[in-house]
Amino acid sequence: MGKPTGFLDYLRVPAHLRPPLERIGDWDEFHDHLPEATLREQGARCMDCGIPFCHTGKIIAGAASGCPINNLIPEWNDLVYRGKWEEASIRLNRTNDFPEFTGRVCPAPCEGSCTVGISAPPVTIKTIELEIAEHGWEHGLTRPEPPLTRTGTTVAIVGSGPAGLAAARQLNRAGHTVTVYERADRIGGLLMYGIPNMKLDKRIVDRRIQLMAAEGISFVTGVEIGRDLPAQKLLDEFDAVVLATGATVPRDLRVPGREASGIHFAMDFLHANTKSLLDSRHGDGAYTSAKGKKVVVIGGGDTGTDCVGTAIRHGAERVIQLEIMERPPDERAPENPWPQWPRVYKLDYGQEEARALWGDDPRTYAVSTKRFLVGEDGQVRGLELVRVDWAIGPDGRLGMQEIPGSERTIEADLVLLALGFLGPERSLPEELGCELDARGNIIAGADKQTTVPGVFTAGDCTRGQSLVVWAIAEGRAAAQGVDAYLQGEFVADHPDWGMRTAEVA
Repeated sequence: MGKPTGFLDYLRVPAHLRPPLERIGDWDEFHDHLPEATLREQGARCMDCGIPFCHTGKIIAGAASGCPINNLIPEWNDLVYRGKWEEASIRLNRTNDFPEFTGRVCPAPCEGSCTVGISAPPVTIKTIELEIAEHGWEHGLTRPEPPLTRTGTTVAIVGSGPAGLAAARQLNRAGHTVTVYERADRIGGLLMYGIPNMKLDKRIVDRRIQLMAAEGISFVTGVEIGRDLPAQKLLDEFDAVVLATGATVPRDLRVPGREASGIHFAMDFLHANTKSLLDSRHGDGAYTSAKGKKVVVIGGGDTGTDCVGTAIRHGAERVIQLEIMERPPDERAPENPWPQWPRVYKLDYGQEEARALWGDDPRTYAVSTKRFLVGEDGQVRGLELVRVDWAIGPDGRLGMQEIPGSERTIEADLVLLALGFLGPERSLPEELGCELDARGNIIAGADKQTTVPGVFTAGDCTRGQSLVVWAIAEGRAAAQGVDAYLQGEFVADHPDWGMRTAEVA
């Protein structure tokens, strides 16, 4: 390392975001850039720790610890410190197909396992990653790299989210001819319609899709396999198929009053908002508006935060977010040691915006919804809540109990359910004959091949709801499996396992 004492000499500088009261007035990205001198200092904080945990990608206590795609983080941190941006871009792109996405939307499990973070704020890995990625685009380092030769084999990929796109990119680089099918009207899946524009500008997604198309990947939109095109047709016309359909079945809240108008699944709300924004800047009215409404978001996580931020930009009268779990501690609890993901209290962008508007975090913790209050017109008018207590039961498992006498009601005109997902829609895997596990996810082996020969799977439809960075890892793994199936060899330990491109040559 060029600056062995950097982690002692420089304080952490967090990502630069536009001020909350400024950014809620538009749908533009809230990310902003840091000066190069600051970025170089932040890279210098990477402490040459000997055994870095930041890129391990392990699951510890049910959460990611380190980077699931094994980014070479210490290497490109040092290169940024030295001002060697082109070399940093090369290192970053060896492991990450889409750093411009993860640098914006990833919760950064790498930072949670940063060695500096044991006793000080961790290195700003995510910010540095985004700046390397954007430097690559701005200076022509990220450019089309079509394969030198084609293998003569064809692969169909169903779903154009991060898993499907990562698989497509890797398989194309290996020389296979790839066609990606997407049932929506735009390519990108979750990246396009599941993440709001202020968090991931759709021009960033389109920029990557255009580059991939220039590399020879074919994209087909508005086609749902199993409805518009028989699944068997893929098996007949392609040498291999990859299912990357995501986990799109939302978890519902079956309590009295659920049938009321004004109660929506979060992803339906977000999808329609972004589509209307892109189609007409909301001029078509083809979305559910929160303007002037008392909004309640049930559930946390990234999706809940995105609902809060979206409702605020619509002009909601106020937003309340309900969490069934207790408020996390301000610092790591003893049972949550490094390098586990730190389960600590934080304000994400949506909560920060709500606090700037109304003076406080919009979240209410340790509450459960008992019923929805419905008006005579069938419209939701409120919710009845009860406080809950979490404790370890006789079986040794954490359990929830309602606190008697703690019931209360709150008003609501619009309720958004951000309760996670139950797995993939079953019609397509069942039509293909793929076996599912008890949770409804597609069963696959270590090579990501399903129980149907030649049919592979990647992403949330096989691992369950997860992070964009895990989806990229899954897509890359599936591409390795497909390449081995088609080519008869598997070189898993080599980072450029099948990349028959001009760059590698």
